[in-house]
Amino acid sequence: MHYQCLIVDDELELAQMTCEYFQMFDVSCAYVGSVAEYDEFMKENTIDLLLLDVNLQQDSGFVLCKRIRENSDLPILFISARQSDDDMLTALQIGGDDYIKKPYTLSILLAKVRVMLKRMSASTAYNQNQEILSLDRDTFSVHMDGKCIPLKAREFRLLECLYEHRNTIVTKENLFQEVWGDAFFSDGTLNVHIRKLREKLEKNPNEPEMITTIWGTGYMLKI
Repeated sequence: MHYQCLIVDDELELAQMTCEYFQMFDVSCAYVGSVAEYDEFMKENTIDLLLLDVNLQQDSGFVLCKRIRENSDLPILFISARQSDDDMLTALQIGGDDYIKKPYTLSILLAKVRVMLKRMSASTAYNQNQEILSLDRDTFSVHMDGKCIPLKAREFRLLECLYEHRNTIVTKENLFQEVWGDAFFSDGTLNVHIRKLREKLEKNPNEPEMITTIWGTGYMLKI
């Protein structure tokens, strides 16, 4: 089974309360009380994020973190009653992604978890799209979802410009300058070429997800 979050904490009442709070806000969560239980849990489940206590009854969260980092970049957020800055530095130096001190506020902890999960989701989507979209400058074509889609020269240059600035806003003026070599073309010319690109690349050109309009400013290629 897959969970967004796993808590490893021998304060079981706190772990259970945190887990139930997360689930109230649609973050799937489970908890275990020891490293041994973590190992057993991971044999049958997968997770996106680990909340790891430093002080466990028989083991140290630091030791588990080091072991995980030998072969995984799983996000790890330490939760600990240890207040020393040295402990926080150790946690981050051995591969922890964040450190929050007990007693923590559930809403703040949830906010941190959501931010980390959102970053992971964005990174995964970016990497997946990087694998399925590539530009062939020799043939003015784009390879996407296993297909080769031929483009006209101007369409290709427009897509290339958006691709070079992917996931950032490209203003109309910059597009005119880089694609047409003139900053004073009409919006109509650009709109026609954007529409043609969407018809060739988008699943639903009327509801574009890849080439999005930033009203009053320009366009963005989201990959």
